[in-house]
Amino acid sequence: MAGSPPAGASLRELAAAARDCTACELYKTATQTVFGSGARQASIMLVGEQPGDAEDRTGEPFVGPAGKLLDRALHDAGLDRANLYLTNAVKHFRWEPAERGKRRIHRKPATAHVHACHPWLVGELDAVRPRVLVALGATAARALFGSAFRLTQHRGERLAWPPERGEFADHERAVEAALATIHPSAVLRGDDDTRAALYDGLVGDLTLAREAADH
Repeated sequence: MAGSPPAGASLRELAAAARDCTACELYKTATQTVFGSGARQASIMLVGEQPGDAEDRTGEPFVGPAGKLLDRALHDAGLDRANLYLTNAVKHFRWEPAERGKRRIHRKPATAHVHACHPWLVGELDAVRPRVLVALGATAARALFGSAFRLTQHRGERLAWPPERGEFADHERAVEAALATIHPSAVLRGDDDTRAALYDGLVGDLTLAREAADH
């Protein structure tokens, strides 16, 4: 496939190669590849679902409304985004046009899109070598821990790495702690009765990640 990740590549080399990726059809409608960004030797790596509209336009992950909420949650959890590495399981924005106007509506990436981007995520893990790995949302959790993983059953748990099943089962890099939590967009979608609890839960899970990285 065009733009396949070179073995043993640095983050800069991976990002450059990913610009030309055509492993799935999403490159045809996305503005650009949105690769991960952050500290090159971060102790914590956060993996989300896919870029949104703002990310697709800017080329940077987590800069839209969900990213701004994540920044606040990271701060409240005692984490500095500058010391982390943030990326997504899928590197192109999947969207459909709104019925009226020019707004682009988020569409959940399919399993095939996650599989197509798997080599890039492997490359990022091998380049960053984080001690703690955090999945943000169900799509990222299944990308990391396998299709049978259920976020509702294992949210906030300290999980084994590599997982027993899934595409990362044979991953050689030893992450010391892994966990899954909700995506910050889930907080934004919450109603007045649930939003505060969802946010507190996200902060609590991120705090667990910080504590794991500190030990």
